[in-house]
Amino acid sequence: MAAMRRGLLHLLAWLLATGAAVTVTWWGVHTVLAGTAYDPPRALPVTAAEARDRDATVPPVTATARPRPSKSTGSPARGGAEKPSPTPSEPPGSTKPGPGPSTGAPADAGKVKAYDTEGGRVVLSLAEDYATLVSATPGSGWSMQVWKTETWIRVDFAAGADRVSVFCTWHDSAPRVDVQNF
Repeated sequence: MAAMRRGLLHLLAWLLATGAAVTVTWWGVHTVLAGTAYDPPRALPVTAAEARDRDATVPPVTATARPRPSKSTGSPARGGAEKPSPTPSEPPGSTKPGPGPSTGAPADAGKVKAYDTEGGRVVLSLAEDYATLVSATPGSGWSMQVWKTETWIRVDFAAGADRVSVFCTWHDSAPRVDVQNF
């Protein structure tokens, strides 16, 4: 009986030690990865003007091309009616200007630019007086490290002795991006 108690005591001590080790490990990894490039990228707002410009560049439908899907978000609710067709005073191809930028999105959300390097890809949103990191992805066999401050962002890729650095600064002017291989 005493041997069984001692065995159960050892099992309980092992379970407590293992549980504590798993908890400390999870907390450490979670703390290190919080706020890094592994977080899901934030969605960038699209203004109505950008949507109109994008629609204007789509080629017209030809007899051999398939028509574009309609822009409706779904079928109308029961008892509702679809949007009426244009009146004879409106030419079929005419469109009314859309609404201006929404008040929830910043007026200058920035231009999204991708920088492909030997070590990986960095995507930045460049506004007039700041920049934000959209995503950073290392290439196969490369590791990555990201630093962010209020006035610059640096993404380093490393593989053996090879290093590639993407450095974006905006502390005294519009954002500037410098890519260096060393």
